[in-house]
Amino acid sequence: MESARLSDLALTGFANGVLYDQHRPSYPASAVVSLLDAAGVSGVPGARIVDLAAGTGKFTELLAARDEKFDILAVEPHERMRIELERKHLNRVSVKEGLSTTIPAQNDSVDAVIAAQAFHWFANQQSLTEIHRVLKPGGSFCMIWNVEDYNQSRSAVPSTAWEAKLRDLIWAFDDHQPRFRHGKWKHVFDDQIKSTPLTMTALANPLFSLPLGEQEIKWTVWLSKDDVWKRYCTLSQIAIQKGEELASTKHAFDDAINGDDVEMNEKGEVALHGITFFAWTSKIP
Repeated sequence: MESARLSDLALTGFANGVLYDQHRPSYPASAVVSLLDAAGVSGVPGARIVDLAAGTGKFTELLAARDEKFDILAVEPHERMRIELERKHLNRVSVKEGLSTTIPAQNDSVDAVIAAQAFHWFANQQSLTEIHRVLKPGGSFCMIWNVEDYNQSRSAVPSTAWEAKLRDLIWAFDDHQPRFRHGKWKHVFDDQIKSTPLTMTALANPLFSLPLGEQEIKWTVWLSKDDVWKRYCTLSQIAIQKGEELASTKHAFDDAINGDDVEMNEKGEVALHGITFFAWTSKIP
């Protein structure tokens, strides 16, 4: 989901839209409420929202179910993901092919742009310029991610040792593609402000307000070990694996999830921990 084209990894890693939709989590209700409040569209009937890089519609579904009856444009470049989204026939949702640099919307026509689980793929100046173009003056750009402990940054402290092992395994397959856990997605906002030895804050025509608003909500879900594995396999570095490499990864996964520190309930389900992180800013006219 790059600025000019989908990366090869995105094309292959997210090729199975059905499995992605089945095993990737939805978003906590409290996070959705807080994000829409921050975006300024809560309680605004018919607000025009672009769900950018909408994927299979995990967040689109939540927008479509709101009482405000939002007018939603879901933009997704990946054909198989888009097909899965179209199959849902969501009310008041128009599904269009497009990229972060070619949003099919008019200038100054959108109340909010939301990128769910996606902005790290296209965190660049060209994308910010295009998002700025379609937003109304003062309109909001919001980003949200579900982040399991095993998909966190190296500096994050996972809730358990077994989730730390799975986090380290993911980092062992690091392919230097941009992801939320790298934290580099914020740089494009910081780059709006340039400083020199002679001036501490020389503004370079910033497009969006700073500092970003930020919030995170911790959560725990209970899943069978098999369902944890299936969710783990929706990560693009694992989704592309085959043969001996995949078998080796599964062996390491089994070793971690069968550890002594794994918390289980009476159903045999595992406690999986994570956060929902979201950030927001507004268009500077």
